[in-house]
Amino acid sequence: MRRKRDIIIKGFSKLLKEDKLKLVAEYFENPGEVIELLKSFWHHDESQQKLFDEFSENTITNFIIPYGIAPNVIINGRNYLIPMVIEESSVVAAASAAAKFWSERGGFKSLVLSTKKVGQVHFNWAGPATLLFDLMPALDRMLREAAKPITANMEKRGGGILEIKLIDLTDKIENYYQLLVTFETKDSMGANFINSVLEEFGQTLKVFLSEQTQLSVAHRQCDIIMAILSNFTPECVVRTWVECPLSQLDNVDEKLSGDAFARKFETAVRIAEVDVYRAATHNKGIYNGIDSVAIATGNDFRAIEAAGHTYAARDGQYRSLSRVEIEGGMFRFILEVPLALGTVGGLTSLHPLAKQSLELLGNPTASELMMIASTMGLANNFSAVKSLTTKGIQAGHMKMHLFNILNHFKANESEKNAAVEHFKDQKVSFASVGQYIASLRK
Repeated sequence: MRRKRDIIIKGFSKLLKEDKLKLVAEYFENPGEVIELLKSFWHHDESQQKLFDEFSENTITNFIIPYGIAPNVIINGRNYLIPMVIEESSVVAAASAAAKFWSERGGFKSLVLSTKKVGQVHFNWAGPATLLFDLMPALDRMLREAAKPITANMEKRGGGILEIKLIDLTDKIENYYQLLVTFETKDSMGANFINSVLEEFGQTLKVFLSEQTQLSVAHRQCDIIMAILSNFTPECVVRTWVECPLSQLDNVDEKLSGDAFARKFETAVRIAEVDVYRAATHNKGIYNGIDSVAIATGNDFRAIEAAGHTYAARDGQYRSLSRVEIEGGMFRFILEVPLALGTVGGLTSLHPLAKQSLELLGNPTASELMMIASTMGLANNFSAVKSLTTKGIQAGHMKMHLFNILNHFKANESEKNAAVEHFKDQKVSFASVGQYIASLRK
């Protein structure tokens, strides 16, 4: 009998894994089959499975996503095999096609512009802003001193606290201020480090104000609202680009000269700069590449996307993250994006495949990984815009999607082989594949 869905479950996190699994299975018509399916995705090595279970809360199984490779990616003259973890068909193929195309035209160039990260202590204080600003030099010294036990190891690696600013936002929220703090975290993404420092800052701020006898009793108190890093990192930015003479684009499309293709491509990117509907899809394609590298290396792709989408709207309108320059007979396609990535700490060293991914990439620094991830974003963006402005995106995408459709119809190997041959020169769609498989089965 299926469990009723409106019953509140109490103490789920305290149950043993097997008991969690059995409880979840009770929500299905066929609990035995569900348990068997979920268990089939458990790792055969118990110690590895225990490691995976401890990554998150209430784990009952693993969810497998394809791990692919884009070969021959030339970045600043170095040849990479780049791991990409993504379920969307055509993304790895698109990145690989762009990598091959640009490997014959000088490869990708990339430059890290800055690596600063940001955190904030949000607080309420009822005194005059001028008094607080006058106290900032002394407060700055006390904050840094109090955080030394936390920052000592980071400072040995060349990182630490860079700057502490007082921001007055009382014109927007009554009595609201913040400490805006910038950090350098070197090869670590640094989230736990930053948050630990900020929480220490919050407590130190309260102590500092309580000791200012020149202030009134009421002004010696503040209310710490929260202390947390920001995922918007406008000063942790990488610029990646490709360039070639317009003449080297002559064979991209048989109907267009290199110059005509470049101009059409430029217009397509300009549309994403002025139209928010197009910009959202344009930038999503960029993150197809960036996210797949982030996941493969154990980085937080949600934080990365949050930063990128905020950066895309930094002037008040959401826009394309990439741009085109055509001048002096040269085509240049540029991506500038914030990327707070890490190569030490977190899952980068705990997840065996994340660790392997970094080894495959030559154990890069965080800055090098920023260049690698942004390159895959630009590669996917180039392939998408190139397809859209020439043959259209569906032809290539649906060819790659063919096996997903065939698997939907539960095609056997001989049917798949026949379908691949048949659709070499036929348009692929869900309906056309379904009709073809039905014809085979007659």
